[in-house]
Amino acid sequence: MTIRNWFKFFLNAMLIGGSITGVFSLFIRWNDFYAVHFSNGEWAEFFSGIIWFVILGFTMSVIAQMGFFAYLTVHQIGVNIFRSLTLWNWVQMLIIVVTLVDLVLFRFKPYAHTAQDWLLYIVLLLVLLAGSIATAIQKTRLTKKHVLVPALFFMIVVTTLEWLIALWVRTDGGDEYVTLLLFPLLAVNAFQLLVLPKYNAKSDEDRLKLEERRKARRLAEASKAK
Repeated sequence: MTIRNWFKFFLNAMLIGGSITGVFSLFIRWNDFYAVHFSNGEWAEFFSGIIWFVILGFTMSVIAQMGFFAYLTVHQIGVNIFRSLTLWNWVQMLIIVVTLVDLVLFRFKPYAHTAQDWLLYIVLLLVLLAGSIATAIQKTRLTKKHVLVPALFFMIVVTTLEWLIALWVRTDGGDEYVTLLLFPLLAVNAFQLLVLPKYNAKSDEDRLKLEERRKARRLAEASKAK
């Protein structure tokens, strides 16, 4: 990918993460954050809160992009180690299962004290699975290749690893960030997985055009020399 297209890719991912976090914060953090400032007419605090969550979304976007490029490296290493894409896919499926079990038993269960807590965690798990499956299916349709398992692995396992930031720092009753940060991570990861080939293709076109211009310039210089 060329520097220019990478910058566009990076900027668009940042905008997606920031905008989704800002918008979803209005719903998820309304009662415990926005409502007081809104009712008291404290507009500076109200809009500064939105800006804070947008910046938080930018940060999560950067983390998601780091996770994406790390996965691309891990995926290639996995293929080289197991020397079989089929075997590597089975390993990825096993890791997906382990990740989901770990998520439920060690990230959700210790904080699920009521039926309402369990309901929230089940909904979040379903959002993670539904978003991951939908993205993986769309990726398979776009590429016409056997990428369903790698796409599921990235969307479930890598997103969960990135999500651990919120899962680790929370306290009892503090699930607002756990809920909020799932959405920008899912959105940015889906964007990266689905759109990266477009930017790679555009980079190839740009390099081809640049090479053609260089050839034309060399021919023009050669004709002038004659």
